[in-house]
Amino acid sequence: MPKSSSCAFPWSSLWLASLATLVVQSVLSSSYSSSSTYQRSAADGKRPGFMERTLVLLDVNTRSPIRVLNDNFLSLQLDPSIIKDGWLDFLSSKRLVTLARGLSPAFLRFGGKRTDFLQFNNQKNLAKFRGPGPDYYLKNYEDDIVRSDIALDKQKGCKLANHPDIMLELQREKAATTQLVLLKEQLSNIYSNITITARSLDKLYNFADCAGLHLILGLNALQRNPDNSWNTSSTLSLLKYGAGKKYNISWELGNEPNAYRSMVGRAVNSTQLAQDHTKLRTLLQSVRYYHRAHLYGPNAGRPRKNAILLLDGFMKNAGSVVDAVTWQHYYMDGRVKKVEDFLKTRLLDTLTEQINKVTKVVNTHSPGKKVWLGGLGPAWAGGINNLSDTYAAGFLWVNALGMAAVQGIDVVLRHSFFDYGYTHLVDQNFNPLPDYWFSLVYKRLVGPRVLAVRVAGLQRKPQPGRVIRDKLQIYAHCTSYYNHNYVRGSITIYIINLHRSRKKIKLAGTLRNNIVHQYLLQPYGTDGLRAKYVQLNGEKLLMVDNETFPELKPKTLRAGRTIAMPPMTIGFYVIKNINAYACRR
Repeated sequence: MPKSSSCAFPWSSLWLASLATLVVQSVLSSSYSSSSTYQRSAADGKRPGFMERTLVLLDVNTRSPIRVLNDNFLSLQLDPSIIKDGWLDFLSSKRLVTLARGLSPAFLRFGGKRTDFLQFNNQKNLAKFRGPGPDYYLKNYEDDIVRSDIALDKQKGCKLANHPDIMLELQREKAATTQLVLLKEQLSNIYSNITITARSLDKLYNFADCAGLHLILGLNALQRNPDNSWNTSSTLSLLKYGAGKKYNISWELGNEPNAYRSMVGRAVNSTQLAQDHTKLRTLLQSVRYYHRAHLYGPNAGRPRKNAILLLDGFMKNAGSVVDAVTWQHYYMDGRVKKVEDFLKTRLLDTLTEQINKVTKVVNTHSPGKKVWLGGLGPAWAGGINNLSDTYAAGFLWVNALGMAAVQGIDVVLRHSFFDYGYTHLVDQNFNPLPDYWFSLVYKRLVGPRVLAVRVAGLQRKPQPGRVIRDKLQIYAHCTSYYNHNYVRGSITIYIINLHRSRKKIKLAGTLRNNIVHQYLLQPYGTDGLRAKYVQLNGEKLLMVDNETFPELKPKTLRAGRTIAMPPMTIGFYVIKNINAYACRR
C-alpha cells in the first residue's frame, strides 16, 4: 500500500469533490482505499480502460508535518577496508571530494565490520603498513604516494589532488587483489587487524572536511583487558592526537556487538557494553577539546532476538549516555541472483517491521531518544555484482528513505559511499552509480519536514488468506530549504512505481491546479533495470568534469495535469508555490 501516516487530519472539500468525480467516471462498484488495483468488468470479463484501472487520487496534509528530521538525514558511510586496499590514499581526489560534497550536509561514518580490528599508531609515515601489491610496481607506486603526500602537505586549506591515470590504474590493480582477501574475510567472518596511522586520520579528516561532511569515527571495542573490560589506551592516544589537530569528530564504539561471539569467540553482554560506553563518555570529557563531543551507539545488528536483548539491556543501563541510538539493516545477502527480488513489496516491508522493534525498545527506556539507522544497504557480504550496483537497487534505497522518514528515524547512513564490493554509490573509476543519482536528487529536493499522504484508488477484492500489497509507494516532504530554485512553502512528492504498467496519479485537494516540476529517473541503455546509468527526464546523467555536476533540469507539468508514472520507475515531483503552511516556517 502507498505509505501514509496514520495521523488523522481534515480533508478539503476539493478532495471530496475529486473523489466523487472519480467514482462517477469509473462505473465500477468498488470502495476506495489506499491501494490502486485492477478489476475486471462484470459485464464482459475484460479489463476496464486505461483511465479506469490506473487513476489514483493523491492529497497531502499541508497544515503541519508529522515528523521533523535531522538536516543530515541522508548520510554516508566509509568502511575501514579502504585503508587496507589503498583507496584511502586517493580520498584527496578532486572528483571524489566533489561527489561527496554533492551529498552534503551529511555525516560520514567511518566504520563497519572492521571497526573492531582497527589499531591506531601515532606515526606519520609507515610504509610497512601499506597493503600488498604486485612486486613489479610496488616500489614506484609507494614512491608516488609519498610524493603525492608531500605535495598535498604544501597546500593550505582543503588538500585536493588530480591523480595521474596510470597511478589510478595501478591502484585499481592493487585493490582488485586486496579485495579478494577482504571478501574472503567477510564470508568467513574472520578478520585481520588494520592499522590506522596519524597520516591515515589526516587524510580521512581532510576528505570529510573538504566535502562538508561531519566525521563520526568508530573505535575498536574488542581491545580488552584480561577481565573483559574495555582497554582505552589506544583510544586515548587517538583522542589526544585528534584534539591536538582540532579535528571536530563525533564517536562510536564497536560495530554489531551482538555478533562478537561468532567473529572472535568472545561475547560482550549488554551490561559490559553499557559500562564501555560510559567509560568512553568519561574519557571524552577528560579531553578538553572533546568534552562536548557526540557519542552514538551501540550499533546493534539486525533486530533479531539476540540483538534486541542486547539493545534492551544497553538502553536500560546506558540509554542516557549516547546522543542517538544506532542499529543496522541490510535487505538481502550475496546469494540473490534475480532482479525481481529487488521488486518484492514483502522485502520492502521488512524495514518497517525492524524499525518498529527497535523503536519499541528505545521508547520503553528513553522516550523521545533519537534513533539512527547506522548502516543501511541493499545487501551484505559485499553485495551482488550487476544487481546491488544497478538501477534495480534504487527501489530499495529510495523506499527505505521514505519509510525511515515516515517512521521518525532521524538519520540514515548509507553503506557505502565508496568501497569494495557492489553496494557503494561511487565505483572505482570515480563514476556515480544509480543510487548516487537518486541520493543527489533526494538531497536537492527533499527537506527534513515529513508530510502525511492520502491516496485513494480502486481496490481489487482481497482473496482469502492473501495479503494485498500495493506496488505504488508515495511519500511527501517540504522541499529542501537549501534549494534556492523553490520558495519556502513548496512540496516534494516522490513516487516509486513497482508495477509493470503505467500509473496515472491525479493531484487532489490542496495540490490541484498547481504547476508541477517533474524529475523522472529511469534506467538508461539496453540493460533495463540492470543499467548502471540513469536518465533524468530523458537526459543521461554524467559528470561534466571532475568539479561540475550536470544540470538537473525539471520537466514542467501544467497545472491540473495528471502525473503519468512509467512502469518500474522512480520520480520526484515538486509542487511549486503552493505556500504550504507546514513548509513556510
